[in-house]
Amino acid sequence: MELALIQYANDVSSEAHVEVMRRAKPGMKEYQLESVFLHHAYMYGACRHCSYTCICATGENSSVLHYGHSAAPNDRTLKDGDMALMDMRAEYGFYGSDITCSYPVNGRFSSNQRMIYNAVLKAHDSVISCLRPGVKWIDMHELAERTILEALEKENVIHGGDIDDMMARRLGAVFMPHGLGHLLGIDTHDVGGYLEDLRQRPKEPGLGSLRTIRELQQGMVITVEPGCYFIDALLRAAKDDPISSKFFNWEEIEKYKTFGGVRIESNLYVTAQGCKNLTNCPRETWQIEAVMAGAPWPSRAPCSCVTKT
Repeated sequence: MELALIQYANDVSSEAHVEVMRRAKPGMKEYQLESVFLHHAYMYGACRHCSYTCICATGENSSVLHYGHSAAPNDRTLKDGDMALMDMRAEYGFYGSDITCSYPVNGRFSSNQRMIYNAVLKAHDSVISCLRPGVKWIDMHELAERTILEALEKENVIHGGDIDDMMARRLGAVFMPHGLGHLLGIDTHDVGGYLEDLRQRPKEPGLGSLRTIRELQQGMVITVEPGCYFIDALLRAAKDDPISSKFFNWEEIEKYKTFGGVRIESNLYVTAQGCKNLTNCPRETWQIEAVMAGAPWPSRAPCSCVTKT
């Protein structure tokens, strides 16, 4: 019953995200996108509540991890060339989902937007392909960091060293300062992330933000939400560090100063041999562009399943 409720909340939230994606265009306000989501989830899914304030971030606002609260109330005007980061979820019967979609406001990815988005998508998909009972969540976080750093190095945004050296210097946390995901159930950040018999929370940048370091177990529902952000405060600190600074191509970084960020978040149910993706949103860039141009998206399609042999 619990899993059925979480699945239903995912189905409704996925559909609402697609509706927002279709309606987004330059000139709108962020709060209008929020209202589209809330209306669709309630009107067509009977989901009266969201379990947290919707994060409807565009442009530079998408680098603010928990944007949308009363001090930053989703009130920016969408501009042509912006990326949108939509972190919204409806709940049903007190159970919910937690889904994030990122896409260009004008419906077409620029080359820089495509590069950053695909780096995050590769991290998202790589983690999902590895999920199964016994996997250590901290290893998955580091896999996501490594995947994003490799993509940035390939495009010369970072350079001058081995990826292992960059990982040791915690460069991954400059671009992804939050944890990879969290347990999901009645609470958005559900209980059980740190049990009494587990070692203490890590202290290193990025790793210290992990909401769990447990090994995955069959029956868990957990979010996978890698991201890549260009946050001035973190980049300034990295530039001031004489060791870390050498890994950054600051001329290239300057091009992304107003980029904001990308996050892709799906909800996974850990099965005996792998995992089941409960979320059904367009993820590939061509899928997003097609849906934003008016193409249909399969509603309540059978959820994808990843199985280990």
